[in-house]
Amino acid sequence: MPVFHTKIIESILEPVAQQVSGLIILHEEGEDGNAMPDLERPVFAVSKAVTNLIKVGRETINSSDDPILKQDMPASLHRVEGASKLLEEASGMLKVDAYSGPARKKLIEGSRGILQGTSALVLCFDESEVRKIIRECKKVLDYLAVAEVIETMEDLVQFLKDLSPCLSTVSAKVSAREKELTHQVHREILVRCLDQVKTLAPILICSMKIYIHILSSGGKEASEAAENRNYLVSRMTDELHEIIRVLQLTTYDEDEWDADNLTVMKKAHSAIQAKMRSARDWLEDPLALRGGIGEKSVRQIIEHSYVVAERSLTGDKEIIRKYCSEVTTMTNAVCELRGDGKGTSPQAESLSRSVEHKLEDTNTAVNRAVVNMDKYGGQQPAHTVSGRLEQALRWLQHPDSDDKGLGQRAIALIVDEGKKVAEGLPGVQRAEILALCDDVDRLSHQLADLCRRGLGGSPQAQEVAKQLSQKLHELKDRIQNAVVNRVVEDFVDTQTPLKLFTEAVYAPIGMPGREANFTDRANQLSDWSKRAAKTGRMVAAGGSGGNKKLAEALVNSAGQVESLTPQLVNAGRIRLNYPESKAADEHFNNLRNQYADQVAKLHALCDEATDSAHFIKISEEQMRKHTVLCEDAINKKDPNKMVEHTSAIARLANRVLQVAKQEADNSEDPAFIAAVNRAADGIQAAVTPMVQNAKLVAMNINDPAAASRWREANNNLLRAVGEARKAVEVTPDINSLHLNDEADLLNNAPIIPERPYYQDVSHLPLRSPNVFAPNVYIEKEVAPPRPPLPGGEVPPPRPPPPAETDDEDDMFMHAPQPNQPIMVAAHGLHQEVRQWSSKDNDIIAAAKKMALLMGRLSQLVRGEGGTKRDLIACAKAIAEASEEVTRLAKELARECTDKRMRTSLLQVCERIPTIGTQLKILSTVKATMLGAQEILPRMEMAELQGGTEEDQEATDMLVGNAQNLMQSVKETVRAAEAASIKIRTDAGIRLRWVRRQPWYNY
Repeated sequence: MPVFHTKIIESILEPVAQQVSGLIILHEEGEDGNAMPDLERPVFAVSKAVTNLIKVGRETINSSDDPILKQDMPASLHRVEGASKLLEEASGMLKVDAYSGPARKKLIEGSRGILQGTSALVLCFDESEVRKIIRECKKVLDYLAVAEVIETMEDLVQFLKDLSPCLSTVSAKVSAREKELTHQVHREILVRCLDQVKTLAPILICSMKIYIHILSSGGKEASEAAENRNYLVSRMTDELHEIIRVLQLTTYDEDEWDADNLTVMKKAHSAIQAKMRSARDWLEDPLALRGGIGEKSVRQIIEHSYVVAERSLTGDKEIIRKYCSEVTTMTNAVCELRGDGKGTSPQAESLSRSVEHKLEDTNTAVNRAVVNMDKYGGQQPAHTVSGRLEQALRWLQHPDSDDKGLGQRAIALIVDEGKKVAEGLPGVQRAEILALCDDVDRLSHQLADLCRRGLGGSPQAQEVAKQLSQKLHELKDRIQNAVVNRVVEDFVDTQTPLKLFTEAVYAPIGMPGREANFTDRANQLSDWSKRAAKTGRMVAAGGSGGNKKLAEALVNSAGQVESLTPQLVNAGRIRLNYPESKAADEHFNNLRNQYADQVAKLHALCDEATDSAHFIKISEEQMRKHTVLCEDAINKKDPNKMVEHTSAIARLANRVLQVAKQEADNSEDPAFIAAVNRAADGIQAAVTPMVQNAKLVAMNINDPAAASRWREANNNLLRAVGEARKAVEVTPDINSLHLNDEADLLNNAPIIPERPYYQDVSHLPLRSPNVFAPNVYIEKEVAPPRPPLPGGEVPPPRPPPPAETDDEDDMFMHAPQPNQPIMVAAHGLHQEVRQWSSKDNDIIAAAKKMALLMGRLSQLVRGEGGTKRDLIACAKAIAEASEEVTRLAKELARECTDKRMRTSLLQVCERIPTIGTQLKILSTVKATMLGAQEILPRMEMAELQGGTEEDQEATDMLVGNAQNLMQSVKETVRAAEAASIKIRTDAGIRLRWVRRQPWYNY
């Protein structure tokens, strides 16, 4: 089947698919009773191209040393050659009889063979190129595997000489490959992993150097140095395995997350296979010592197998756990016998063979578990609170529908997240969130019970669903508030823990309490790292707004901070005990810089995920709390408490200053930048007087004049922070908006207590050119003035609103069935865009058109009317609509003054044209699979059925492509909505984002 994971493959297959589409349309015309045209010239051109292709293919086979290519490519060449002959025969037959049925059949079979044979041919060659890169990666892995046994400088020098050229080759080849890939996510993974390998390589060499130095001098801390080295080897090994895994991927699911069960299982299985060889070598060598690479490989296989077991289906889970338990027991016995010098005994050798067989059984069981999970499919709960809320609300809208328990599982995870967040809150706030969690849990179980009793559609269930929906939104808001609180508190000072630890490491020999001070500072650093990592994961789940890329980056960065901390402590201990060693100093600085970089990255990601105005608001509240505590310190004559809380105020003010400057740097709106910079200057000018006056109060706590001066300075600082909050806020006060006289129309807009939405006013006249003005925010479409009451106290019922043309199509009136995944994807996009009016919003109109076209494609695949020509035309229309959505999104991005929003919009929309082009090719493939039938065969409401194995594979790929396209458009709409808040009002772009009222609000 065609795959499109590289630009070269796509550029080869697209023109072939266009030619085949033309032949299919000619075939359709022949089926309608029309005479077929003379195909001699186009078929001759195809035959000539095929002849050249076969010649190049055979030369490639002869010159290659890849046995798999030599085995697979001849079949592809034979298929292309056979397809070309079919076309030649069809052309000859049609020249004799322009109405020949057998000729039309040969035509469609030859067209299918040309497209699929060419695809198989280029894929065969591409896979061979990938295997070359993987071989280079495995050479690096082989060198890393022996890093643990290098114990002299001479061996280290040779190790470096061998490793360096291999690393250079991998770097060059992976970089070149990355630029060829069409899937953006795969490119990003390769770049990230390769950067990590290049960064860690010199740090590894340094760690090996200090290990050899300690070992040769017979000093202590050798175990800490070995742990550092092993950690770095493990990190590099993991990154290389991830590179190998991604190099072999040919498809990508837009909904796939790194934390998805299947993704985790596949990664673990890949790691198991990589460890099998060294595990076998260790088991087959009776003299191999315990604690070496081989035994560690066995232990790591067991660990990875448990990871797979945790995520497997029930039957597979029990089998894998049983094997793991048996392997662990027998491995322990082998190690004990070898430790006693009995490794060559019949008992030990028999036991080693048994372990080897059990490891093979474990590997087989893990592979089976991955395959079964892949076949099982089934949607799993999202990884963020926003995503889980979407899943929950889909269930609550139709509680009588069977969603396989997904909605209830999503609600349970939201409750779990709420309880995690509540742990770090003060008493009252914690009690409120926990009470809300209990309410949500109770209502969820109540609704699930009604559904189990067949009452999911009853009025009682609808009322419970409504209450539960309200409580979930409230809980989501509380979680987000709590997450911002954590970011404010935990990242108010990221440098002090590392600074104090570094000072302890460099403490001079002979300083009293040197060891104890080091231990205290190391513990403080570890505690801070754990809390920061936990906060990062909370932000990923509860504060990232469902942004997949940001959430995964936060989880990854939090894990790096957590895993680096003990290694930094080890390096610090080595430096403490070897203060004269340059190697120890260099090693500590390497790991310290790595740790500082990861902390800074985590800090930046948390800031990016947090709304700046919300952050400043929470910081302001915290500053006011500390102000109250300062007043208490003055009243109680406690200078230490005064210093503590004024220091906290100053740190919070500096964080607000930092965030404000980040917002200014991120914007290209001169008015916004000027306002934020003025506010930032005000904070900067107010911090020093507050701190100086606080010092005077602490020095003379009984001086009322000093206290009065501090209060005035502190109030100035609080006012400056308030001004910064107002400056960065995007949503203006709707009641204070008056843009010329035309904006007076907003006075009649009904005020509804919901989140405000915005309307671009670029079409309104401005006082001067190049002025950046805020967008107008309105809640709903402007309602006409209410007529006077006819009399009496009770007004007559309001008539229903006129139907909007967007909803005249009844394609999405009913929820699609699970066996209609293309329609499910189209329905999902339609649900996303239908909440917005498409009036004066071209992006919504284009996205809605795409949803309708994809729904039509689903009908065609199911055989609900239409021909192969209609299928191809529908796919072409979808691709054209994809181009339109991308054009509109890029046009909006060019005028967006927020750099982050612009980048986000461009990143999500750039995937759409590629996926649209692939859809055209796959639809052509699907059309060729349908044989000579004029009307598409009906599939009894299902999209997933295929006639032959090839047909089924074509259908599966078409389904996956449709799902990716709809998801990308959905993300583009969301990013466009966000970016529309900050566009140049002189840009001429007119986008009105007006939420449509649901029927129950009328």
